[in-house]
Amino acid sequence: SKEYTPPKKFDYNIIAIGGGAGGLVTSYIAAALNAKVALVEKNKMGGDCLNYGCVPSKALIKSAKVVHYSKRAKEFGLNKIEVDFDFSEVMERVSRVIKAIEPHDSVERYTSLGVDCYQEEAQLISPYEVKVGDKVFTTKNIVLATGAAPFVPPIKGIEDVGYYTSDTIWEIRERPENLVVLGGGPIGSELAQAFSRLGCNVTQVQRGSSILNREDPAASEIITESFKAEGIKVLTSHDAKECVSRDGKKFLLCESQGETVEIEFDALLVAVGRAPRSKGYGLEDLEIKLTDRRTIETNEFLETNYPNIFACGDITGPYQFTHFAAYQAWFCAVNALFGRFKKFKADYSLIPRCTYTDPEIAAVGLNEQMAKEQGVDFDLTVYHLDDLDRAITEDETAGYVKVLTKPKKDKILGVTIVGHGAGELLPEFVIAMKYNLGLNKILATIHAYPTFAEANKYAAGEWKRANKPEFVLKMLKKYHSWVRG
Repeated sequence: SKEYTPPKKFDYNIIAIGGGAGGLVTSYIAAALNAKVALVEKNKMGGDCLNYGCVPSKALIKSAKVVHYSKRAKEFGLNKIEVDFDFSEVMERVSRVIKAIEPHDSVERYTSLGVDCYQEEAQLISPYEVKVGDKVFTTKNIVLATGAAPFVPPIKGIEDVGYYTSDTIWEIRERPENLVVLGGGPIGSELAQAFSRLGCNVTQVQRGSSILNREDPAASEIITESFKAEGIKVLTSHDAKECVSRDGKKFLLCESQGETVEIEFDALLVAVGRAPRSKGYGLEDLEIKLTDRRTIETNEFLETNYPNIFACGDITGPYQFTHFAAYQAWFCAVNALFGRFKKFKADYSLIPRCTYTDPEIAAVGLNEQMAKEQGVDFDLTVYHLDDLDRAITEDETAGYVKVLTKPKKDKILGVTIVGHGAGELLPEFVIAMKYNLGLNKILATIHAYPTFAEANKYAAGEWKRANKPEFVLKMLKKYHSWVRG
């Protein structure tokens, strides 16, 4: 790091750059602790999550699910449900949902909490000075929370044919007849299914051999089958090479098994991942260290190579989740304000994750793939939802609860849940893992009947059956026999 002399006095204790989850939570905590804090956001408050990510996608998914239920009428003993909808109205509803949640992240709210909000561009001048618009403020600490932006691969001709990203797709008001979704991760998969349910012919193109390839392979398989059953063309091992226009039509050219495959589209949605925003606000001038992935390098206290400059959220990673950014932000705020007395280490071993396809995938800790890669021994317990009474009554029997435990012990190493509302079932396991409660404790907890949450208890029951105390049972058999005389 370069050497800089700090000023004698500071305008702020913390300046947070970026008004998404990381910057919002940093400034919220700092203001609650009576520090003088500024939040700088050049675009929209709420960041990606509110404006382009979690909020709009979940709103879209809900509308799409209602349409999908109408198509499943027969399963529920109903002859027919007619659904008449206007695609542009569905997209307008998405905008209304964003507006309804906007006040939670607004300048007004944060100003009322005691945060000085600036809707300007920020530039780092030194580790103690930030240029905001045409003013320069001094600050004891800086928190970088500048997020990430959709990555668009350099595919030949892509700029000429035009494309959407997860940032711009929300502007669409006319339903595309043929939609190609490039990317098989959570964003691509959620949006592929939602738009398919809203009447688009969707082709999902994935370079790898499976979609959602970071998840438990069985989970990826269930989602793939579900997509195909709904009419989505899932093309795995297809490498996008070129976009061309011909006779007024647009095509994506892919390479698969040495052959060229042509896919026609009206709209192309690029969802191949998100790149950290690490350029344009002075990181280079200060020589703030970046990783190979262009994220800001931080230690376990969330400090950069300058001990008073911190980073949280997508700009540092390793995970790109709103709740992860919020978790890291606590460490940024507290370590920035009180690090001279005590520093707190972030722990990434228990980060829950959820993909909102139908069925959902929710996971925490290790899955089988990760455990094998890391050489961790485990016992595996699986409970299938087609055995669960509530799942049967709702005709939502696809999926399972899969638990990895220490060999011969009930200590939980990781959980993957696939199924209806999987994300709502996961917290029981997160809290169990955080406070070191094993499957015996979950088994001994009363769960209301009939609920989906009982699946967690039944999974614990499956584990118990596989680990029953054989010697004790043998002795009991003899005892009962003796009692009978």
